[in-house]
Amino acid sequence: MTSAHLKSKYKKLKEILASYGDLLVAYSGGVDSSLLLKVAHDMLGKKVLAVIARSETYPEEEGNSAVKFAGKLGVRCKVIHTKEFNDERFISNPPERCYYCKKELFSKLSGIAKKEGIKYIADGSNVSDLSDYRPGSKALKECGVKSPLRDAGFTKEDIRKLSKELEIPAWNKPAQACLASRIPYGTKITSEILEKIENCERFLRGMGLKQVRVRHHGDLARIEVDKCDLMSLVEDGTADKIDKKFKSLGYHFVTIDLEGYRTGSMNEVLDPRTL
Repeated sequence: MTSAHLKSKYKKLKEILASYGDLLVAYSGGVDSSLLLKVAHDMLGKKVLAVIARSETYPEEEGNSAVKFAGKLGVRCKVIHTKEFNDERFISNPPERCYYCKKELFSKLSGIAKKEGIKYIADGSNVSDLSDYRPGSKALKECGVKSPLRDAGFTKEDIRKLSKELEIPAWNKPAQACLASRIPYGTKITSEILEKIENCERFLRGMGLKQVRVRHHGDLARIEVDKCDLMSLVEDGTADKIDKKFKSLGYHFVTIDLEGYRTGSMNEVLDPRTL
């Protein structure tokens, strides 16, 4: 059963969403936006529009699962294609790269909301996001995007707990992020690199690994998995299979990060004075 503390947050979330009257949800298919979409639909019904953005920066299967869940809920859904690659500032991959990506997305969503006569746009940002460097949050503010989960006090743990109770399939889905986040700042982003990263991560997930990141460092791939899965990478010839596959995709060297998976590992080399 949900704790009293989580029940209070859930009640607040429903109150916030009900107050909007209508809503466009920036829906990615992840656990955060899945919970947001489910509760928004519960409160607002047909006055909710889910918009799913497809681009080279996001795994194809994520978009497919998002469309499937929106259909299961019976939410009206629109799929769009964002054009980050038309912005040289994004391609050059500065520390504020995420800002340009989110600006492209939410500018498009603002146009859709205006055309549809929808007053509010919301995303799945939550309290836990505040602990990492997220320049994209500036774009949310500029475009007037609401973050109901954050405003209701939801952490990532809260979201997973409530999602499980509400039987949302994504409740235990591994965290996902833009594929460009695997590339060090200052390294030019290309569709070829993104495709290579996506194929490597798909291969690892196909081996039964759930939480994976393949960090791109030129001709070297750095693999991050949950610490409990580190040993499985080197057992029973698995390392040889990974090495062979990654090299067939273009990497010359393949390494395992002994710290394991953690969000924002590419930010660890940033000088905080530049943020």
